[in-house]
Amino acid sequence: MAISRWIPAAAALLFLLPPSAPATEALRKAPDFVINMPGGKTLPLSQYKDHPMVVAFILTGCSHCQHTVGILTRMQNEYAPRGLQVVASAIEPEADKHLSLFLKNFAPSFPVGYNVGDSALSFMQHPAGKIPMMPMLAFIDKQGNIRAQYEGDDPFFNEQIEANIRKEIESLMKPPAPAKKSTGRG
Repeated sequence: MAISRWIPAAAALLFLLPPSAPATEALRKAPDFVINMPGGKTLPLSQYKDHPMVVAFILTGCSHCQHTVGILTRMQNEYAPRGLQVVASAIEPEADKHLSLFLKNFAPSFPVGYNVGDSALSFMQHPAGKIPMMPMLAFIDKQGNIRAQYEGDDPFFNEQIEANIRKEIESLMKPPAPAKKSTGRG
């Protein structure tokens, strides 16, 4: 019965490890964040208060990021009349120098700026010591809550990525559920 002694020890060890909740259980208030824009301007996310948002952190030379930006461009064009705002921030070193060519080549229909990588990792509450996989997406509801977030190594980015993004956006576009009425019992 040597195996049975390992079960309690393994269970105790699991409690010492940090939780690894699925990305879709990421509900929390989105932190204040400002994206640096070309030409020295800035774009605070608070500018889009009361709008559902998708925030993308990308690398300009990353083919997965480029593909995702193409999908997000289509989504921005489709959902903008319903209030959606997509924004992106390139986070590689010297992103400000790479951005103009990226914008020329991919022509996103939403604002794209740049930040240092650490600020994006902080925004996403990325675990220290874990290498970030790109792109990273955060889905923010009208109340300013991050409802879901995903990194490039998540199955979310499989061959169904466009359908997965659409599903998250549709979820953001739904009006909040009405408050439950009290039954008067208590």
